[in-house]
Amino acid sequence: MSDKIKENSKKYNLHSWSAQGKLNPTVVTDAKGIYFWDDKGNKYFDMSSQLVNMNIGHGNKKVIEAIKFQADKLTYIAPGYAIDVKSELAEKIIEIAPDNMGKVFFTLGGTDANENAIKIAKMYTGRNKVFSRYRSYHGSTYGSANLTGEPRRYVSEPGIPGFIKFFDPYIYRESIAFNSEEEATVFYLAKLREQIVYENSTTVAAIFLETVTGSNGVIIPPKGYLKGIRDICDEFGIMMVCDEVMCGYGRTGTWFACDNWDVKPDMITFAKGITCGYVPLGGVLVSKDIAGFFNDNPLMCGLTYSGHPIGCAAGLATLEVYKEEKLIENSKSMGKVLGEELEILKTKHKSVGDVRYIGLFSSIELIKNTVTREALVPYGKDPEGIMGKILGMLKEKGFSTYTHENIIIVAPPLIIKEEEIKEAMAIMDEVLDYVDSLVVED
Repeated sequence: MSDKIKENSKKYNLHSWSAQGKLNPTVVTDAKGIYFWDDKGNKYFDMSSQLVNMNIGHGNKKVIEAIKFQADKLTYIAPGYAIDVKSELAEKIIEIAPDNMGKVFFTLGGTDANENAIKIAKMYTGRNKVFSRYRSYHGSTYGSANLTGEPRRYVSEPGIPGFIKFFDPYIYRESIAFNSEEEATVFYLAKLREQIVYENSTTVAAIFLETVTGSNGVIIPPKGYLKGIRDICDEFGIMMVCDEVMCGYGRTGTWFACDNWDVKPDMITFAKGITCGYVPLGGVLVSKDIAGFFNDNPLMCGLTYSGHPIGCAAGLATLEVYKEEKLIENSKSMGKVLGEELEILKTKHKSVGDVRYIGLFSSIELIKNTVTREALVPYGKDPEGIMGKILGMLKEKGFSTYTHENIIIVAPPLIIKEEEIKEAMAIMDEVLDYVDSLVVED
């Protein structure tokens, strides 16, 4: 039976980001907590929370029962109607968001959350240019693909006019040796401000940024950086939009990642952690000022499944799980354990150039030269399939995650325990012994 499942998957499904002829998809038969099992009975640590979205883990009964209850009560109603779960979920999200937030526009996921945030920023400001960073991923539909900076945007080019890219505060890869994070912040903000002036600041509607850069390296903003972005936006009347699709809902040890730096964006886009993949849901949080603007101006955004009843019911239950199981607190405390394990790996393995972590959101950056810090694979390329081989070795030993460029993502479900972190990272330790053999030391 499992062979038939795999055969039909390859025969009838188009799998994302892949050459179809080379695929050999794992047949999954069960999942519970931080683990899942394949058709051969092999057990895997889900150390990326699938796509950094299974924050509450697999098989949570509370969320499953909420979905069942809502399916019996009301499966669908058009978004123009008022229903209990949609109103309640919006209220609950506003309660945990920064206190300048006023309303929520619900979407199906992260990419359409960013699509609609682009439109809202343009409607609110009357401007047409949008800034975003090179090492970013904001989605794959056409507008969000133009927001995206990394190679997955290339197929959407020639792009939409008005999308401008700037550089991340990627200190590890910077040619300048900064004396402090604050010094780096001054440099990066000055270059961004200069670029905005050159682009004519009166035409810039928004600056989009992943509060913590996600798959492109878990790049954590240096001290003062986000507040500096806030100041630049205030100076020029630009909307600050934080994409928290990946880093929201406890992933970094706070409800929203921007809370770590006490920054209040004009908009926050979210998805993943609001329902943890149990059903699709995303959204855009807008400030009270933006919400007020649309009291007299039409909001030209709409989706058939905006505020879907089953999605909202799942979202309400998921928020209860976060609170009842103290998962925000666990993300922070277990994040310290994970950080200690990562620092040990960095010290032990010459292939580990850098480790970055905040809460249960972390990355391991692999290098091939200890002197030059040359990345293990070139940007946007892996001609010898090195990262794929490393991923395969991890999975063979029961550690499931994903890689991007020369980065291994480590972002387990927020329910993980200390002994589980240590057991999983022991597998990583073993595989990095092999990666060390690829490193040049002079």
